[in-house]
Amino acid sequence: MSYEELLTETALSDDRFIVMTAENRALVRNIPAKLGNRFIDTGITEQTMVGAAAGLALRGRIPVIHALASFLSMRAFEFVRTDAGIPNLPVKLSSFIPGFLSDGNGPTHQALEDISLMRGIPNITVFAPADEDDLVKMLPQIWNHPNPSYVRINTRKTDYQHTPFEWGKAEIIAKGDDVTILTYGLLFEQALIATDILKKEGLSVGLINIRSLKPIDERAILEATRDSSLTVTLEDHFLTGGLYSIVAELLLKHGLTANILPIALNEKWFKPSLLPNVLEYEGFTGKQIAEKILGYKTFYKQPEISIPQFSE
Repeated sequence: MSYEELLTETALSDDRFIVMTAENRALVRNIPAKLGNRFIDTGITEQTMVGAAAGLALRGRIPVIHALASFLSMRAFEFVRTDAGIPNLPVKLSSFIPGFLSDGNGPTHQALEDISLMRGIPNITVFAPADEDDLVKMLPQIWNHPNPSYVRINTRKTDYQHTPFEWGKAEIIAKGDDVTILTYGLLFEQALIATDILKKEGLSVGLINIRSLKPIDERAILEATRDSSLTVTLEDHFLTGGLYSIVAELLLKHGLTANILPIALNEKWFKPSLLPNVLEYEGFTGKQIAEKILGYKTFYKQPEISIPQFSE
């Protein structure tokens, strides 16, 4: 099932759902004819769209709103914060072409700080599916949850079949003693390739699809940092504020330390091109990721650390 098919089916079965866009119909081209007046295009007005969505949510509707990730997270930031986050309204933000998925666009259209911004807003939940299969498995729970949400939409098709989504839980693909890669979104594809390369080099490799960045799966991350000699955070986001920052905050919160290798964009935008060229130029192909990990020489066993108890 595709994103558009899932959204259409959901909206047709529940008239609380309203589909909105700020003149960005790439994900919802066939929906207007099927939903009639429950499809609203506000034009190139992301701020107005968010405000109107909040008004609809106040009246018992569930608006699913669409815009480019850069504009939804930045141009409309204050409206997301004030109109959706503070009153905790179920406005569902579908962010189109986040991170490297905005491959042919320059810095103005690259959302590389969106996770940092959105997770800083109280009540907002933040998600980054690995591919279309992951996306359609996650969205029913996200759309039916009472909190506002920000989703990095990823409709790329892969051969990987993901496990069912559990709220606030990461998807543990494999556990490893030497290296564990923590990642989300588009780069999950490359992490799978890197994992295979590292295994052929004789390493014991773990891989975790984080999926949910807020709420975050604390147990999965802490156990990975405890059980692996090296933990890698891999993301198409700025180094500041994304997964690397989340892991650092979590370790500090529990008075722990770990051997972490971050692979992210460090205060630089990527050079626009076709996606395979972007990944290669910026050093994010599976092969390049594996090489970075193999070149990181400080593999050592972690000191004994005590993982805090979590209630089920």
